[in-house]
Amino acid sequence: MKHILSSLAALALVTLSTAASAADCYADYKAKQDDPLRLHYGIMKVSACDKGQATKEVSKRLKSSGWTLLNVMSVFGTEGLDQRKENAGKYYLRY
Repeated sequence: MKHILSSLAALALVTLSTAASAADCYADYKAKQDDPLRLHYGIMKVSACDKGQATKEVSKRLKSSGWTLLNVMSVFGTEGLDQRKENAGKYYLRY
C-alpha cells in the first residue's frame, strides 16, 4: 500500500510540474529607441515564467526590431493580461 501511495504522489508531482511549465507566461516591460528618443511600455508572451530568462528573451526580441530593453517589470500568467492591456496599447503582444 505504501508503494502505491508513493507512486501516486510522484505521479501527481510530475503532472503538476508539467502543467506549470505549460502555463502561459507574459512579461511587461519598458523599452526605448534613440535619435529621436522614443519610449514604450509593452506586454510580450515569453517562453519561461522566470524573470531572468524572460528578460533575456524580451531583450533579444526587442533588439531585432531596433528597441533597447530598459527593464522587465514583472512576469505573470494570463490572469494579469486584462489589467495591463490598455496601458500597453499598440505594444500589447506585438513582439
